[in-house]
Amino acid sequence: MRSYGQLCSVAKALDVLGDRWTLLILRELLIQGPCRYTDLANGLPGIASNLLSERLRNLETSGLVWREAAPPPVATTLFHLTERGRAAEPVLVALARWGTPLIADAAPDDAIRAHWVPFSASVFLRGRDPGGVPVTVQLHTPLGSSVIEITTDGVTSRAGAADEPDITLEGMPQVILRLLAGELTVAEAEEQGLVLRGDPALLDAFHLAPA
Repeated sequence: MRSYGQLCSVAKALDVLGDRWTLLILRELLIQGPCRYTDLANGLPGIASNLLSERLRNLETSGLVWREAAPPPVATTLFHLTERGRAAEPVLVALARWGTPLIADAAPDDAIRAHWVPFSASVFLRGRDPGGVPVTVQLHTPLGSSVIEITTDGVTSRAGAADEPDITLEGMPQVILRLLAGELTVAEAEEQGLVLRGDPALLDAFHLAPA
């Protein structure tokens, strides 16, 4: 692991996080939870197997990841984030917000995975004020369905379907993300194929980006 050799907190952070693929490995462990090696490889299209192994070793050495020899029926190695690794979540959230405008210029053949969508969408919403009722947002994309839950504890996301969502957004992932990022109005998103069911004011109430 190379070092910038600078007595600066930004440089010291980049000594640990600045190598190619490192932050994306943390992204996968943050979104998916404990992962098998094959789970990580699937969530990191394009990474070479030897490079993934090297990056995982570096993250273990830095105290961000630990491995568990899981017993049957899993019977495989699981990789977990440590508390220090999980503390990098605000960095990933900030990068997700900063990078969303670049989605509009993405290449048509850019890889995408279903579990990236709800995480990227959720970073533009804030939790309810104490005493408020929870709000459930259902996302439907060609990649699959996912749920964003807004509560007094914050905003969480998961794969699957909600029994009674308060609002449903159905369309291409790029359109949903740009809507929640404040780059598209509801009308503009609908012109690009978005189908919205429910009251859009529910989203406005928890939106972090300017409308």
